[in-house]
Amino acid sequence: MADAEALLEELLGELQAEFPSFRIAKKRDSRLQRAIHVALAILTLGGQRRYLTEYHTVLFGTLWVPDAWDAASDESRYVLLRHERVHLRQRRRLGDVGMAFVYLVPYFPIFLAYGRARLEWEAYEETLRATAELHGPDALEALRPGIVRRFVGPDYGWMWPFPRRIHAWFDDAVRRIRVGSV
Repeated sequence: MADAEALLEELLGELQAEFPSFRIAKKRDSRLQRAIHVALAILTLGGQRRYLTEYHTVLFGTLWVPDAWDAASDESRYVLLRHERVHLRQRRRLGDVGMAFVYLVPYFPIFLAYGRARLEWEAYEETLRATAELHGPDALEALRPGIVRRFVGPDYGWMWPFPRRIHAWFDDAVRRIRVGSV
């Protein structure tokens, strides 16, 4: 396993070079993030009540982190930042308005949020890739239940509530990673 602290420092440098205005800020310090938390709790009928405490969010080039960020290991931060870098690149590619549109509109803001699912599939594949680099491809299966739950459950507003489709995507992503790592 690579030295997670060194990998994290290198990745932070890459992020700063690629996105000069990138910063990390606490969700609790933002009125907007607290308002999003309340809105999500209402929209998901209480299903997403961990937005402030467990979820990381890239919005307008800032990574908004929960309080748990301070206690996270270098490995966890590294994997998370790899995921969030994908969202930063999506934002650069689509623009703020385009990113918001794709994230919220096709097809619906909750339930069948195909645009959001597509963006998250891309980012979660990077989560899998980073995890495989740190721990080997055999470690990926342990991530399956949590990732599937996020797609089909209230965490992301039931963005793609078809477990078989998420399992198939997961299998394809792991196969691509294994082929690339062999």
